Amino acid sequence: MNILIPEELAIKKPKSELLKIINNKKFNDRVLFEVNSDFHNIKVVENEIGRFLHYKDTYQAGFIDTEFYKGNLPYINYFLISYLLNPKTEKILVIGMGSGKLINDIEFLFDNLKTIDVVDLEENIADIAVNYFDFKPSDKFNFILQDGITYLLNCHKKYDLIIVDVANNDGIDLRFLSEDYFSAVKKCLKKSGIFVSNMCASPDFENPKNLFFKKYFPIYKRFFNNNMVFKGNYSDEVYYKAFFNIDERVIDITNVIIFSSDDKLKLNKSNIEKFKSLNIDISLYLSPV
Repeated sequence: MNILIPEELAIKKPKSELLKIINNKKFNDRVLFEVNSDFHNIKVVENEIGRFLHYKDTYQAGFIDTEFYKGNLPYINYFLISYLLNPKTEKILVIGMGSGKLINDIEFLFDNLKTIDVVDLEENIADIAVNYFDFKPSDKFNFILQDGITYLLNCHKKYDLIIVDVANNDGIDLRFLSEDYFSAVKKCLKKSGIFVSNMCASPDFENPKNLFFKKYFPIYKRFFNNNMVFKGNYSDEVYYKAFFNIDERVIDITNVIIFSSDDKLKLNKSNIEKFKSLNIDISLYLSPV
């Protein structure tokens, strides 16, 4: 499998003293659940920071519970900006389930929602979400056990919104940056549909050495007329502070959340009040590049 490794996209080297803090940090993980599947060694762990879904060496999803921040891993909340772009969305596809919190938040926000299909290749993930992360399946929720690209290639549905979050232990499978993949996404989107993807890059977006924007972002521009890019500044702030008590970004990598459509993308902030019921201050996420 060809993998895009996030660290290979960095431009600047981290400060040695801060990197040392991260490398030496030990968390007091208590294993609540563990299972081996065809794809992962999966754990649910609880520690002084919160409760997390743990694959191999990384926390993949879960909840932070610290004095500084309480809630979902914040990069996932960027996907909810979709509501401010089209609150009338009816049919949604999510590739990558995680803790299921995103699914329940989507169901709360979108009043017109009819179906939300969730594709994941991990057979245990839905039960784990229910048993350990308070995920509540609804009659709109449809779980599909399949590889995400396989599903897209064979999909005969049309969605208003497609959300893809597929980073694994090592990085991002380069199949999710291929021509075939983007063609499949467009085939499954309605003409006015929105595609949201989580990628990573150096936060120095304007630097000509920024490999993600130099090599990979042009494919978004070839396939979609409009692209709105959000830098994961708030997510980074929470991550480094909550996990390491560091007040700055250490590794020269940030989440890049990209909203793509052939229609014009415009944030409607008049709908922002609804996020208060989710205890999310979405204004902290609304700084498009």
